[in-house]
Amino acid sequence: MTKQQKRRQKHKHYSLPEAGSSPGLVYIDPNALKPVIKLYKYRESVYEVTELENINGIDRIIADKSFTYWVEVKGFNSPELFDVLNTALKINKLVLEDITRTYQRPKIEEYEGYDFAVSRMLHFDENDDLDNAQVSFVLMDNALFTFQEGYQDCLDPIRNRLKIGKGNIRTGGSSYLMYALMDIIIDKYFQILGRWGEELDTIEDRLFEKPDRTVMYDTQMVKRSLIGIRRVLWPERDKLNDILRSDSPRITDQTKMYIKDAYDHCIQIIDIVESLKEISVTNMDMYLSIISNRMNEVMKVLTIMSSIFIPLTFIAGIYGMNFTREDPVTGKVLPLNMPELYQEHGYLYTMIVMGVIAVVQIIFFWRKGWFK
Repeated sequence: MTKQQKRRQKHKHYSLPEAGSSPGLVYIDPNALKPVIKLYKYRESVYEVTELENINGIDRIIADKSFTYWVEVKGFNSPELFDVLNTALKINKLVLEDITRTYQRPKIEEYEGYDFAVSRMLHFDENDDLDNAQVSFVLMDNALFTFQEGYQDCLDPIRNRLKIGKGNIRTGGSSYLMYALMDIIIDKYFQILGRWGEELDTIEDRLFEKPDRTVMYDTQMVKRSLIGIRRVLWPERDKLNDILRSDSPRITDQTKMYIKDAYDHCIQIIDIVESLKEISVTNMDMYLSIISNRMNEVMKVLTIMSSIFIPLTFIAGIYGMNFTREDPVTGKVLPLNMPELYQEHGYLYTMIVMGVIAVVQIIFFWRKGWFK
C-alpha cells in the first residue's frame, strides 16, 4: 500500500452531551492532557514569557493596562482552571462548555467584557496525519486567552514575531494578536491544499502512465479530505465577516483592516478547494473512462474472435451430424441425407472453404478499422 493510501484524515471521536443535560456543563475528558500555561507579557520595548502552574490571580495580573497579555492554555485536565475562569474573569459557563467540547464550528460571540471566538486549526502531525484541532479565543481589552486541547500547533511563527518584536505584533493590542493567530491558521490551509494539489497532479500522471485501482482509492482519499476542509472554511469565512461587522470595542479599526486581508485569503482558499474538488472528480471520471475503454477493447477482441469462429463452427456443426447417404445395413440410398459425407477430398475442401471465410472476415474487419 502506498504512502498516499495510508494517509487519511484523523477522525476524532467527540463525547457529545447527553440529551437533556444541563447547558453550560464543563466537560473534562478522562484522557485530557495536563494543562501547560504560558503567560506572554509585552509592549513595544518589553517581552516576557512565564510558565504558570495555574491561573489563580490572573485577573490581578492583567489589570495592568500598560501591557498586553497572551495567556496560552494547552490541555484541559484541570477543573480548577475553568472554575477560576468562571469566578475570577466572569466567563460564561456556556463559553467554557464550548471551549471543552472541541467540536465547535468557527464562530464569534460578543459578551459583556469579552469576545469569544473559535477557529479550526489544521496541520499534519508527526505521523503525517491531518489533525483538525479547535483553538478557542477569549478576547479582553488588553488580554487574549487561547485554549487548545493538545500540545502541538502551528503558531510558532507568531511566537517568534512576538519575541523579536517584528511588525505591529507588540503594538497592535490583543485584538491584533487574535487576528495574527487566526491569519496563520488560515495561511496553513494554503500549505495543506498545495500538498493535496501535488498529490492530485501525481495521480493524474499515474492515470496516463499506468492506471490501477489505487488511483481511485487515492483520489477518493483526497476528495474526502477536501470535503472536510470545506466544512471548516465556510463558517470561517462567516466568522471573519461577522468580525468585520462587529461593533465590539475590543476589536480596533486597525485590526479590522487586517481582518479584511484574512477574509480575502479565506475566499481564495474556498476557490482552491472547489477547483481541487473538480480535479478530483475529473480524475475519478477519467479513471472510470479508461477502465471502460479498456473493457471495450477486450470485448472488441472477443467479438472479433467470436465473429470469425461462428461461421466456422456452423460448418463444422453441420458436417458433424454424420447423416450418411447410404444405409450401411440395407444399402438403401437416402436422397435427403448428406451427399458429401463420403466425397473424395471432402475434408480438404471443407477446410479450404472455412479458411477462405475466415480470411474474408479478417479483411472485412480490417477495412472497417476494427484492428486499430
